[in-house]
Amino acid sequence: MFTIFLILIVAVAFLLVVVIMVQNPKGGGLSSSFGGGGTQQLGGVKKTGDFLDKSTWFLGTALIVLILASNLTIPSDNNIDSKALDEKEAVEMPASTPASTEDAGTTDGTGN
Repeated sequence: MFTIFLILIVAVAFLLVVVIMVQNPKGGGLSSSFGGGGTQQLGGVKKTGDFLDKSTWFLGTALIVLILASNLTIPSDNNIDSKALDEKEAVEMPASTPASTEDAGTTDGTGN
């Protein structure tokens, strides 16, 4: 079931990118070149900008809903083995000891 959601998420994300790239809020993008600059739009639709705006909102909402719904379909196995959380294989590191003062010479600062 998760795989189906994953495929739908990728498809909706791709369509959303395409719709966003086609539109331009100032009217000079690819949407104005469909059908000759505004007199006749793609497929006879006069408000291509409104269609692109509505499809952007729809695809964005659908993407969020699909992502949230896919979270519910992730298989939740309580028996997940993680080596990072495994206490049996924990390696104890020895604590480092500070150098003794006998090896460093005198401690009075005179060097004698």
